[in-house]
Amino acid sequence: MDLLGLRKEIDEIDEQLIPLLLKRMNISEQVAKYKVERGIPVLNSEREQQILNNVAEKCGEHGDTIKTVFSATMDASRALQHKIIGGGKELRAAITNAISDKKLSADGKAIACQGVDGAYSSVTANILFPKSPVKFYKQFEDVFEAVNRGEAKFGVIPVENSTAGSVHESYDLIMKYRFYVVGAYDLKVEHCLCAKENTRYEDITEVYSHPQALSQCNNFLKSFDFTGVNFTNTAAAAKFVAQSSKNNIGVICSQLAAKKYGLKILKRNVQNNNNNRTRFIVISKELVIGKDADKISLIFSLAHKTGSLYRVLGRFSMAGLNLTKLESRPIENADFSYYFYVDVLGSVKDESTLDLICALSDELPEFEFLGNFYENT
Repeated sequence: MDLLGLRKEIDEIDEQLIPLLLKRMNISEQVAKYKVERGIPVLNSEREQQILNNVAEKCGEHGDTIKTVFSATMDASRALQHKIIGGGKELRAAITNAISDKKLSADGKAIACQGVDGAYSSVTANILFPKSPVKFYKQFEDVFEAVNRGEAKFGVIPVENSTAGSVHESYDLIMKYRFYVVGAYDLKVEHCLCAKENTRYEDITEVYSHPQALSQCNNFLKSFDFTGVNFTNTAAAAKFVAQSSKNNIGVICSQLAAKKYGLKILKRNVQNNNNNRTRFIVISKELVIGKDADKISLIFSLAHKTGSLYRVLGRFSMAGLNLTKLESRPIENADFSYYFYVDVLGSVKDESTLDLICALSDELPEFEFLGNFYENT
């Protein structure tokens, strides 16, 4: 039989499968109504596993492949049941009450940032909240604590760079504090090599900056055999170099920081990539979902089962949602167990998206909705 003939056979089989699958979904609706009446949860993991084991046994060498098909079918069935039952009632209510018809605003209240004046975080804060004062803190965790204590309405922290990747400390603090993400901004970052007025280019041996900035400029540092020295913040490094008595040190920082601390710019745009961008998020103790929200952030953990992450990610695909970020971070005091941080393009104003989030909150061992926000680019 040629390829066309084989494809025709597959089409005929698919035609037989469709009414059976529809019948299964119709019965799933009846199951949902039964569970509502009796207060039975949607997920019965033991029954699902029994079914999958039975399928694997019956299908022999194709057992694992057919199990995947049955897994997707059961996931779709559960999604339908959650929709009918209206799962995740508390989360659903919290999200609905947080939706606003206004853009994000700090109402003139302080914004917390790490570092000192001239830091990229403060540049971002001034762009997003031009009418709010910026308070500076030494460490990233101090920013979270400032928001926690109410010293600042929001905090602005970097989470990833287009060249150097994720800022793992930020993600670990997000996991720890579980504050809401209410906004984001992609800032174009142009690094400069700067030094004191009396320092010559050829005399520089050490260059101070934040580890992320040094990573973003490592090609430049290697080409001139400069030694990178880690500092807490690019602007704080600029301030340190300006106040140092040494004449053999430089700093990688912004043009704004150089001007702020009286440094001369020896070379501009020393980053590896001319389209170097850093993504900052806005953290808040209060959930606020603006009218233009277009990205969702979530945290969840999974049971140690083969295909568990695949099945959860498949649920997003089933709902037509595009994942833009997947970050895993180790759970403290747990042996090789992880939290997963996910960014998804979408809005909770969409009913199917809200249904999915509420369903996952009911099913997963640990689940946190971090927010639905607008990302400025």
